[in-house]
Amino acid sequence: MVFKEQTFHGRQPEAEADYANRATLEAAVANALAVAGGIDASDVEVTAEGDEIVLSGHVGTVEEIERATVIARTVEGVHTVRNRILLVDPTVNVRH
Repeated sequence: MVFKEQTFHGRQPEAEADYANRATLEAAVANALAVAGGIDASDVEVTAEGDEIVLSGHVGTVEEIERATVIARTVEGVHTVRNRILLVDPTVNVRH
């Protein structure tokens, strides 16, 4: 059996390396949010788009929104943070 190098239209696939880096960065930011004090990040989603981190979801206070940005920026490899976290009304149940 002969194995040849995998290519896509003659080019080396880059998606796997990019996905691994993105997943590693997302996991690092999510972990930092989970262990940091002063924020309940259980409803915060972390997505990496290149070297930019996008935070979305819901938290209970404005301070938590601001803290999430600060925490995400401290993670190595993060260059930009786009915070789309919304303030949730504590009287409304957002989990379904």
